[in-house]
Amino acid sequence: RADALVALADAVEAHGDDLAAAERAATGKTDAQLCTEIDTSVAYLRYYAGLARALHGRTIDLGAGNHTYTRLEPFGVVGVITPWNLPLNQACRASAPALAVGNAVVAKPSEFTSVTTLMLARLATEAGLPAGVCNVVTGTGPAVGTPLAAHPGVRRIAFTGSVATGRHLAGVAAERLLPISLELGGKSPVVIFADADLDRAAAAAAAAAAMNTGQVCSATTRVILEESVHDAVVDRIVAVLEGLRPGVDFGPIITEAQYARVLDHFAGAAADGLVPVTGGTAYTDGPAGRGLFVRPTVYARVDPSRRVAREEVFGPVLVTMTFTDEAGAVARANDTEYGLVGSVWSGDAARGLRVAERIDAGQVSVNGGALNIETPFGGFKGSGYGREKGIEALHEYAQVKTVSLGLG
Repeated sequence: RADALVALADAVEAHGDDLAAAERAATGKTDAQLCTEIDTSVAYLRYYAGLARALHGRTIDLGAGNHTYTRLEPFGVVGVITPWNLPLNQACRASAPALAVGNAVVAKPSEFTSVTTLMLARLATEAGLPAGVCNVVTGTGPAVGTPLAAHPGVRRIAFTGSVATGRHLAGVAAERLLPISLELGGKSPVVIFADADLDRAAAAAAAAAAMNTGQVCSATTRVILEESVHDAVVDRIVAVLEGLRPGVDFGPIITEAQYARVLDHFAGAAADGLVPVTGGTAYTDGPAGRGLFVRPTVYARVDPSRRVAREEVFGPVLVTMTFTDEAGAVARANDTEYGLVGSVWSGDAARGLRVAERIDAGQVSVNGGALNIETPFGGFKGSGYGREKGIEALHEYAQVKTVSLGLG
């Protein structure tokens, strides 16, 4: 399995230009974004190829006369249901650990972005995975995703996508007592204290809107600022966002339905009396006006009860709010139904760690601390359960069996 995953990683790397072209045609992503996604897809495959050789159970000392140990065994067939925002990346992230453990995979990509997952399956077969180990079925969620979760031959489901669809699939899985991992939405906070490096913190906050045009579940779109530096940080964020070029620094909204949802959030914010500091509209002229491009947007000093401050927009939209003390910062950060990621910026490392440990989220970085493929990723609260990435993902796709031998 390890050798096959290494060969698949080599194949994805070798066909990176073809995969990027297919992804670009389906999503309109920028060259820089596509380069990052291809590189990350290769990294997932290499990482789990290495871990495949280290997967093992443990022995348990029950005293003389017994030899007792555990085994990590595959479930069998795993259904992997992925969204349209990071098609190849998500397919590799979920499939690599499942394959490393010894499962077969049936992937169901979004009907809007299926091509690169189909290409991945072809490359997997060419790389030496046996026929039937890496499979793809295409179609809509109701027509294909739900039947996949309900199929008696499928022993486990991994889903990444919306909260509503996650709830539905959890119900389908519950009917069969089927284990399922859910990586759902987020409305994640970035908390910035007055003693932080404001230039770095503002750049990181702006990146949440720019990266993949905000179409990332882990985007830190609630910018929670200490009152005394609010305006200074907002000015920095706006300067970054207004310097971004559509089609070069950020791409379009990927689907027409999502484009309509983002515009609906703009209309809802206006109805709530909110005036954007920047953005708040779609592009209407020039090359960007011919595509599904919206302007990176900032709403400042937003009441946390407003819809744009509570719902996941899934677009390049930031909202800011303020706090005056540490307790207030934590309360603001946790005032959400989600709990996927968080970020804290402070010149006081002890305070940064203290606040990070109090934020209800599955991953929290302090002062730009790295969160990579080696770090377990998953949500608290309404952001789902189970873990992708890291060693923890292997255990999501393995069953533990205990074997005990009596020695007489």
